[in-house]
Amino acid sequence: MNTATLVQLAATDHQWAVAAAFIGGIIVAGALVWSVRAGMRYMDQESPRPQPDEQPKLPDGGAVREMREMREPDEIPLTPRTGSRLMPYELHHASTRTGKDQQRKRWLPGSSGAFGSGGPGHV
Repeated sequence: MNTATLVQLAATDHQWAVAAAFIGGIIVAGALVWSVRAGMRYMDQESPRPQPDEQPKLPDGGAVREMREMREPDEIPLTPRTGSRLMPYELHHASTRTGKDQQRKRWLPGSSGAFGSGGPGHV
C-alpha cells in the first residue's frame, strides 16, 4: 500500500463520520420540530384563557392585610387523678392564644451578641 491509498481510506472514514453526524443532527432537529408541533396541538385543545372582565377582583374592603399579634401558649389544664379526663371538645382549636402584652420584644443594644460576632455576649 502506498501513501495515496492510505489517504483515500482515511478520507472515506472521515466522510462516514461526517455523514453519520449529519444524519444524527437531522434526526434531533426532526424530533424537536415534532415536539413543538405536538405541544401546539395540545395547547389548542386546552380551554381558552380568561378574558380581562373574567379576572378575579379585589374584595369591596380592599386588599387583605397582614395582622400581627403576639401569641402566648395556651396551657392544657391539669386534672386531678380522681377527676374526669379532658375531652377533645374541651380543647381549643389552637395551642396558642392572643397574649396580654402586645409589645414586641426588642433586643437591647449591647445585651447579647451572636456567636463569632465579637460581641460581649449576654451581660
